[in-house]
Amino acid sequence: MNLGTIPDVWTWLTDGSNWSGADGAWQRVTEHVFLTVTSLGLACALALPIALWLGHVGRGGALAINISNAGRAVPTFAVLVLLTMSPLGKHGDWATTIALVLFAVPPLLTNAYVGIREADRDVVEAARGMGMSGRQLLSRVEVPLAFPLIMAGVRSAAVQVVATATLAALPGGGGLGRIITAGFQTYDTPQVVAGAVLVALLALAVEGLMVVVGHLVDPLRKRAVRGAAAAPGADAVPPATGGTGAAEVRQPEKSAAP
Repeated sequence: MNLGTIPDVWTWLTDGSNWSGADGAWQRVTEHVFLTVTSLGLACALALPIALWLGHVGRGGALAINISNAGRAVPTFAVLVLLTMSPLGKHGDWATTIALVLFAVPPLLTNAYVGIREADRDVVEAARGMGMSGRQLLSRVEVPLAFPLIMAGVRSAAVQVVATATLAALPGGGGLGRIITAGFQTYDTPQVVAGAVLVALLALAVEGLMVVVGHLVDPLRKRAVRGAAAAPGADAVPPATGGTGAAEVRQPEKSAAP
């Protein structure tokens, strides 16, 4: 692409006729977002419980990670084409969705498992010594400690799904890839570049959204906020230690003897 194409790309993006209708950009964005949300949701429901449990018990995790990572060696487009040619291809976007789920599982599984295994063992053992059950230990201690790494895996999977969902257009699926393939068919370079720009912008938007969501739902951050909210009330209580800051207890003065 040469620099002279940039004004044509801008013209395509700002032309309202390219955004309306059944084949317009808004429709393609909606299809792309639906594919992303559906695939990511299914991948999280499949990978995260397995990874959290394997990380908690400490057995079988390495094998599961190696198996899931082996799937990365298989080209996503090849899987997509094979699934489309199978009976699943007759059921809407299910072939594309399953291919995207398989692509999203490895980062989710790996990050969640490693996050649980790398949780501070001193904290975990202290919680175990307090009598917490295995379920309580996982939900109240290990998951909060591993949350940043878990969310990093979710964020990575989300961005990868957004980018890979573009391939859904090649076997006839929906999404922003249809804009790119239509541009190739008509030798319309500005349309091809505009479609790529929309995919990149959507990926950046998803990345930013995941960062915000991770910040808002972080269990450790919530506990810190609750502790900070309780601090002003605690400040009103005089310190119980000695020294200059200690509270002085005044005894009633005895009157002098007559």
